[in-house]
Amino acid sequence: MTTDRLEERKRMLKDVQSEQDSRNIPLKHVGITDLRWPLVLRDRKKGEQHTVATVSLAVDLPKDLRGTHMSRFVQCLQKLRVVNLSALEEVLDDLKESLVADRAYMKLTFPYFIEKEAPVSGLPSVMDLNCVYTVEKGERFSHKVEVQVPIQTLCPCSKEISAYGAHNQRATASLEIESGEFVWIEELAEIADAGASAPVYGLLKRPDEKAVTEQAYDNPRFVEDAVREIALRLEADPRITWYRATVKSYESIHNHNAFACVEKGWK
Repeated sequence: MTTDRLEERKRMLKDVQSEQDSRNIPLKHVGITDLRWPLVLRDRKKGEQHTVATVSLAVDLPKDLRGTHMSRFVQCLQKLRVVNLSALEEVLDDLKESLVADRAYMKLTFPYFIEKEAPVSGLPSVMDLNCVYTVEKGERFSHKVEVQVPIQTLCPCSKEISAYGAHNQRATASLEIESGEFVWIEELAEIADAGASAPVYGLLKRPDEKAVTEQAYDNPRFVEDAVREIALRLEADPRITWYRATVKSYESIHNHNAFACVEKGWK
């Protein structure tokens, strides 16, 4: 088909999305979600890491516009390969321009793999962390990073009242931050481990298991203790301008779980 015929065909196709809407209801976050997309992330040890993210992209829709152009979201995402703040902001700028929007939003949910060495044998293994990048731009650009880290908690009350032993269980520490400078995912994982009774590892031999269980027993912590320890470390980092930390314990002797949360501003 010739260029002239293509242009003629475009003129014949009605742009329904751009029709005026008389209901006068502005919409927040109109766009696409659950799109899987290959990404390259910065890796502190190896330089870079490849992963696959689940992506949501959206813009605010004015009250007098019927719809948005969904295909343009994917078009704007095409250039995103290596993830950094400038690349994420560029996608949002493209969305705002392409869709004539005042505000654009993107959320990337992805697994990130870190390598940890067992405490006694030193054997390396990988662990996957669930991570979320949330970025938004209206007049200014804002970004949040969330990392969910598996940890271990051991109950101080159980240890205190028992003749021997204490109940312990796996927990998850979720650290969500805003920062003025780049913060490694690995750094947030280390902060989570430091707040726990003991870390969790991908591979442990018997001497490692002994060391980890004894470390937890010598370091009993409620979820309240763990989240406070994490908050102290986040508060001490001058790069971090805002944070929310949550520790959720998957209780081993109860039919409920326990959690505690802290957000910057408690000082």
